[in-house]
Parts: sequence; structure tokens; C-alpha cells
Amino acid sequence: MQFDILIIGAGPSGLSTALHLAKHAPHLTDRILILEKEHHPRLKLCAGGLTADAEITLQRLGLDVSEIPHVDASAAHLDFAGKGLTISIPNKHALRIIRRNEFDAWLANKTRDKGIEIRENVTVKNVQPRDDCVVVETDAGTFTAQIVVGADGSNGITRRCILPNEAIHTARVLEIIAPEQDVIARSIALSGATTGSEVEATATRQSTTKQEIASSGVPVHSLRSLLNHHSRNDTHKSEDAYFDFFPVPDGIAGYTWDFPTQINGEPKRCWGIYDTNVLAYQKRPALKEPLAEEMKRHGFDLSAYEIKGHPIRWFSPFNQFAVPRVILVGDAAGADGIFGEGISIALGSGLIAAKAIRDAIAKNDFSFRDYRRRILLSPLGQALTIRTGITHILYHLHWAWFQKFFWRVFKPVVAATAWLFVLNWAKRLR
Repeated sequence: MQFDILIIGAGPSGLSTALHLAKHAPHLTDRILILEKEHHPRLKLCAGGLTADAEITLQRLGLDVSEIPHVDASAAHLDFAGKGLTISIPNKHALRIIRRNEFDAWLANKTRDKGIEIRENVTVKNVQPRDDCVVVETDAGTFTAQIVVGADGSNGITRRCILPNEAIHTARVLEIIAPEQDVIARSIALSGATTGSEVEATATRQSTTKQEIASSGVPVHSLRSLLNHHSRNDTHKSEDAYFDFFPVPDGIAGYTWDFPTQINGEPKRCWGIYDTNVLAYQKRPALKEPLAEEMKRHGFDLSAYEIKGHPIRWFSPFNQFAVPRVILVGDAAGADGIFGEGISIALGSGLIAAKAIRDAIAKNDFSFRDYRRRILLSPLGQALTIRTGITHILYHLHWAWFQKFFWRVFKPVVAATAWLFVLNWAKRLR
């Protein structure tokens, strides 16, 4: 089966590549085939936070992400041990949270609407670039293409086939979904005023009314004291997103997170922990303990929930992103190192890839020798390069005093740097 453009993976990066090709080179639309190993909507382990850059990229494609179920976080808190920097945007959410199975299926339908074919339940076994084409072996037969786009994620086969010996930077992640709880109920659980069984009951309850709290025998003045308490154990606001870097001094070069989400319209909390592995040369501590510690402070018992884990390959400006006739996009090329954020990166990289493909076909030059330069000189590539540098600095200087200084004292400079150099790249990406 012969195709001009074969995209491996129907996630945000592959679908974005196809959608940007339909926008910038519509004559190529019927020459594209996307292969997906699963069937939409399919399970995808991802916290699902959409930054403003992701929304801008989608808007320029004429897409409105508010069409799918979502939860908006009004503010994002970047803390060390409960105190630090708060990011909020007047009259706008700081972070929009989606479920990846819903988001990817929605984006796939938008891609099909453009007349682009997606073949699902096809597993790629091998990718072999040749002088005149690329041979892609799958469990559904052998395909040949002029150009192959590797959009198959951090563990994708495309990179393993075309760059088997390249050094990679891989982070580790754990994630759980817990029920949303009443803020006051969580405060009671943290107060120590209840018994162990009462704490456990509170931690698994989805909501608790004030009448129930009053009947528990906890004095009203204790409730007021709890709600006005601003220590390390302060209750998170249910509508905000929290990122806490307290595990860094203990050798986990990352953070815990907690923010609102939803599943089938039911309010939930997404909890997790991210480790860049920058400190992997030291003894690597287990991820579960600090995550359990942070959840316990807010009335949650980690052992009550299913834990899922996955690796994230993060971006390095020194890596290769292409060989003749094959290019990489999204997580296959590399996600953000500081936070492991990948959705906006995937969507933006689709635009860069689409223009590179358009020009390659126009010039009949499939070497992609300039693809790395295109990435690194783009606003997205510049932001990723800066983020990679910050990743090494921030996490190698892992002493508690430095982390406190960085997130608490240095925060005006941190906020300005983030706004000017780390975020808002999509506005400049054309």
C-alpha cells in the first residue's frame, strides 16, 4: 500500500500535523494516512492540562476545545512546601483540564472531517527508511510512503528504529484519580480532631455537608480555626491547580501535583508526582512515599486508589529529530523537561512538521536536513531549549534553601522569565 505521507500515531502531535497540512497544504490532504494502534476513544495516561499555548494553537486551526468536557483551574500555584508563586490571569482560567481519551477522540473526528483517513487497530512493527521511500511493517500489512511522521510518543517504535543509539532523557511519572471532596471535610481530616476511622471515612467521601460536620461533634470555633489556617497543611482550593517542589531536596527532581478534573461529568482530583531523573546518578528514591505524604496532608489515602505510571521523554536541543524521509513530532521528539508538559508541545510541533513536509514535497528534497534547525529556531524550539536549561539548573541545585529562595523570594523574576521566555510561544509561532 503506497502513500505519500504516513503518520504513525493518532495522538495530538500526529493529528496536529495532519490538520496543519490540511490548512497550509490542502492539496496534500488526500495523500495522508494516519495509523493508530488502538481505537478512539482510547485510554491515555496523562494529567490533561491544557496551557494557553495549546488553546491558541487549536484556535488557529478553527477548533474550540470547550466543545469537549473540561474543568478550568482559576489559578496555578508553584510552591515549595506549601508556599510560593501563584499564577492567575484576570477573567480567564490559568489551566484547562481535559481527559485525554475525550480530547484525542474529538481531535481525531476533526481530522476526519478534513477528509484525512485514520486506520485504527494497526500496530507498527518496523520502520525502514530507504533511498526512494520508507517501508513500514505492521500487523495489517506493509505500507510504503514518501514521508513518515513518527508521532507515536515517548515509547514509540519510530525513534527506536531510526535512531537506535541516540541518548535520551526520560522522566518517570505516577498518577492517580481520586474523588473530589468538600473543602471543610478535608480540613477536619487534617486537624487531628477526629479518630483514625473518621479520617478514613472523610478521605473517601465525595462530599460532606455542614450539617454532617456539625453532627460529628467538632466545635464550630475549631472549623473557623482550620479554615483560616495557612500552614504547610493548608487545604487546597478545589478550583485551583497546585504544583509543589518539596520532594527535590530528597532526590526527586520534580514535583507533586493536584488539580481538579472530571470523569463523565463527575468532579474528581488528579494527583501525581513527576521526576525528571536529573538526579538519577544519586540513589533514586521511590515516588510513592512523597506522593502519599502530600495526599495525606489533604485528607486522601493513596493506597485507596489505583496508581498508574509512565515514562516521558523530554526535549534536548542536542538530539536528532529526523533522518531522510522520517521526522519526529510531539513526545517522540521530546516534551518539556521542567514539568513534563507535552500537549501544547505536541500541537505546536505539528505546525513545524507540516511546513517541513510541504516544503520537502515542493522541492522534491526529502533529506529533512534543515528540520532540526526549523525546530530550534522556532518560538517553540527556543522555549523548549530554555526550559531544558532551567531543568538542569533548577533540579541540580536541589538544596532546600535554594528551592525556598527560588519559589518564594525570587518569584517576581521567575514569573517574568516564565511569561517572556517559557510561555506564550504559540503567539509567535506562525
